[in-house]
Amino acid sequence: MAKKAKIYKISETNTKESNKVMIQFIVGILVYAFVLEIAACLFRGLTISNFFYAIVAALILSILDYYLKPLLKFLTLPLNILTLGITYPIVNVILLWLCDVIMGPAFELGGFLSAFIIAIFISIFRIFLDNIITKNV
Repeated sequence: MAKKAKIYKISETNTKESNKVMIQFIVGILVYAFVLEIAACLFRGLTISNFFYAIVAALILSILDYYLKPLLKFLTLPLNILTLGITYPIVNVILLWLCDVIMGPAFELGGFLSAFIIAIFISIFRIFLDNIITKNV
């Protein structure tokens, strides 16, 4: 006996949900780029050529956040436990530094202390704006 083939039907709810996810991703990238531009305006330690490069940096940082950040958090876990979480922004500094290396002169990051402060600012401001803007799209 032959097996019956399964027929998959794409429903409107699946396409609506995937459209919503795509819109949230795009808005999230734009919010991230906006936060990077604000940080570049407020701090001397971060220089971004223009808003287009801020969008590119936001894409690169989002990819690094998704793939590399869990590994870095795992590797720095003992130090993070010993310092009660104070070293957590160091992971964000490493990601910012990697973005600086990848983007070259379009995205310049200053010394470690300024990068540390910028990483804390970006994390807090991005969480704040994501809760206000991205989640409500």
